[in-house]
Amino acid sequence: MATEIRVPTLGESVTEATIGRWFKHAGDAVAADEPLVELETDKVTIEVPAPTAGVLAEILVKDGDTVAPGALLGQIKEGAAPAKSAPTAKADAPAAPAPKADAPKPAAAPAAPPTAPTAAPKGGDMPLAPSVRRLAAESGIDVATVTPTGKDGRLTKGDMLNAIERAAAAPTPVAQASSTIMARAPSAPDDAAREERVRMTKLRQTIARRLKDAQNTAAMLTTFNEVDMTQVMGLRKEYRDLFEKKHGTRLGFMGFFVHACVQALKELPAVNAEIDGTDIIYKNYYHIGVAVGTERGLVVPVVRDADTLSLAAIEKKIADFGHRAREGTLKLEDLQGGTFTITNGGIYGSLMSTPILNAPQSGILGMHKIQERPMAVGSEIKVRPMMYLAVSYDHRIVDGREAVTFLVRVKESLEHPTRLILDL
Repeated sequence: MATEIRVPTLGESVTEATIGRWFKHAGDAVAADEPLVELETDKVTIEVPAPTAGVLAEILVKDGDTVAPGALLGQIKEGAAPAKSAPTAKADAPAAPAPKADAPKPAAAPAAPPTAPTAAPKGGDMPLAPSVRRLAAESGIDVATVTPTGKDGRLTKGDMLNAIERAAAAPTPVAQASSTIMARAPSAPDDAAREERVRMTKLRQTIARRLKDAQNTAAMLTTFNEVDMTQVMGLRKEYRDLFEKKHGTRLGFMGFFVHACVQALKELPAVNAEIDGTDIIYKNYYHIGVAVGTERGLVVPVVRDADTLSLAAIEKKIADFGHRAREGTLKLEDLQGGTFTITNGGIYGSLMSTPILNAPQSGILGMHKIQERPMAVGSEIKVRPMMYLAVSYDHRIVDGREAVTFLVRVKESLEHPTRLILDL
């Protein structure tokens, strides 16, 4: 008896995944719930476990293929005995070519079906994914004019995005010239031999697309300020050991920043809002995204309802997110629903930067390296641990007054942390 291996439900708004790698080969014995294949989506990496124990009878998709939810990946033949049947199957395979005279004709017939879907230029012959229908409605592009590249001739979201880009670029000679400039010049033979070409992961492609979309869509502007970290650092130094002993997690700076941002967002709701067509959606909840850098790229897990959490609870969540991000075990729900984002370039040594919006959000706070600098305190010059802060915002919805006020409120809360405790 054979058990099918299928692509699981990938989550909200995720309509396809790429086969990252198979952990097993056809003919290998597998245990129930043992990871079989890694799927890369535009948000996270998912491992598909074996639904039952047995032998991996066949693999129907190869590394790099794009698959949709529910697609058949392979089959498992149940039971331990089939481990010996793999050679038998291969032994039967050479027996088939025995009538070689007849083999070419049947071989040519099965070759036709795979070419049929790829040759079909129409994207409307297969059921359309919701994301494809939405892009078609928004852009006005007829799906029948778009060449599908998905499995079995399916039209993918990427196909529609490429078609939209081509349509936007076609009428404008300047755009064509810029695309020519972007084309990579061939390398000298000596240099080409020392280059390595690596296919971008789905996650990296999505990061690139989303960041560029944010620049193209939002009227993005950045304002700066600086904060004296003396008080926060003093609290952290005084209570660090006691905090860790009681709560089982380190006392970092991010919890203070999350609380400070939540208080500022309550006063300035436009920074916590987003644009939907001609409407503004004001969100009376505070799901704070915290950017985490990994070897695979930047991910932004979300601390949900941060306004209801204690400093210890926030620090525990952030520590857990960081660990799971590096292990590649974050879930889709961990990355969805954020209303505002905090990113910390200071852990890498950045002194100042202009963060890019995490669309469709309207604001993002950039933290940076703490550096001791001489500051005028009253009538004296004192050395203080200072940090530059940057907030990038969508000027379509957030005015300069609101953005500057937001940053000043964050600065005030951090320079006087008792304000956070007293909710002032």
